[in-house]
Amino acid sequence: MRATGLFFVFALDALRGLARRPWQVREFIQQAWFVSSVSILPAALVSVPFGAVIALQLGSLVRQLGAQSFTGAASVLAVVREAGPIVTALIIAGAGGSAICADLGARKIREELDAMQVLGIDPLHRLVAPRIAATMLVAVLLNGLVSVVGVAGGYFFNVVLQHGTPGAYLASFQALGQLPDLVVGEVKALVFGAVAALVASYKGMTAKGGPKGVGDAVNHSVVITFMLLFALNFVITAVYFQIVPQKGS
Repeated sequence: MRATGLFFVFALDALRGLARRPWQVREFIQQAWFVSSVSILPAALVSVPFGAVIALQLGSLVRQLGAQSFTGAASVLAVVREAGPIVTALIIAGAGGSAICADLGARKIREELDAMQVLGIDPLHRLVAPRIAATMLVAVLLNGLVSVVGVAGGYFFNVVLQHGTPGAYLASFQALGQLPDLVVGEVKALVFGAVAALVASYKGMTAKGGPKGVGDAVNHSVVITFMLLFALNFVITAVYFQIVPQKGS
């Protein structure tokens, strides 16, 4: 409980630092470029099998139910609302978050963070806030890429391998899909990116025990982030279905 409370205090201070001036524009750009460079290719490669598996599973299921005309809607909505943000979050946490944690952990054991505080520089404002903003931006943009690649992969596998009809695939999505479906996917990506950066920064800045402690902090940050992401995904999805009426219902 104490660790949970300390994390929430850290998160509030870090989020409050996002609005403080002067804004660390250079650090923000560097971190955004770094996180995107280590995340784009893995996310694109992972999104293809995700979209393919969803299309294949849903295609066989709706065929058994005699609802082949709704394959496109089910596949695209599953990718846009669920698979896209989840893939984005896993890649951001596994690639970008672990790098952030290792960087801040190395600074911690070298006592660079303590030296910054002695000089009157707030590490949360100087180091953590730009990383959170950069990760949130990259997560939103990366979610769009993952959704496009996943939908394209699902379309290819459904039309080519399962001999679906291209027109029916697109028409069913237009009939059941709506703008809030895309919005909730982007909101999930934004929240997931912030959580991944916050957990990674907290574990990195509280690392101790030398290099081994930094490695343990990286492992802990990835595991904790994954657990929080799946819990938050359930909460956001439940709230979304309560406040947004669905087409065809």
